[in-house]
Amino acid sequence: MIAGLTLTLQIAPAAAQAGVAGPVKLVVLGDSLSAGYGLPAPAAFPVRLQKALNDKGIAVEMINAGVSGDTTSGGLGRLDWSVPEGTQGVILELGANDALRGTDPKVPRAALTEIIKRLQARKIAVLLCGMLAPPNYGPDYAQKFNSIYPDLAKEFGVPLYPFFLEGVAGNTALALPDGMHPTAEGVDIVVKNILPSVEAFLSTLARQPS
Repeated sequence: MIAGLTLTLQIAPAAAQAGVAGPVKLVVLGDSLSAGYGLPAPAAFPVRLQKALNDKGIAVEMINAGVSGDTTSGGLGRLDWSVPEGTQGVILELGANDALRGTDPKVPRAALTEIIKRLQARKIAVLLCGMLAPPNYGPDYAQKFNSIYPDLAKEFGVPLYPFFLEGVAGNTALALPDGMHPTAEGVDIVVKNILPSVEAFLSTLARQPS
């Protein structure tokens, strides 16, 4: 289910000094990795990310639009109602389920392309989070799948965070019993690692005309 959780942070003095007029409206469009599968709601990635930003005096309104089991095609199908009017930026985290299913890389490439096109047409900025294919489909599949994200980042001029699960993937101590989804501690590591990229992303939004 969509978490549908809107998180509002108060504008802090540091944010005001940086010239931010008000909270930045963000959506995390993703699958179970960002939705918080198997975790209490307060431990989900968007909640922990907003806290980390709040601790730095950065004000955001963040919507957790993560759906467990979602594919890139699924994200495209629900894009219009998952990203409401007024959204300024989207953290796009999709593709893990395509890779796990061995979906032809042409499919997620096309879906992510259309998602980015539609968001840019709406003047919504995108931070693209990369995924890596599991090794069981072989190096040819991995090369074709893994190249989707840097290719699209270059094509559309959007910032790329190369691998969403950097620092967590492969570490069983940071995974739930299914071996795939991060624990609460794992989520905090994801947040810590991606935070500089999100801060840089938000700084570009702050410079954009309203």
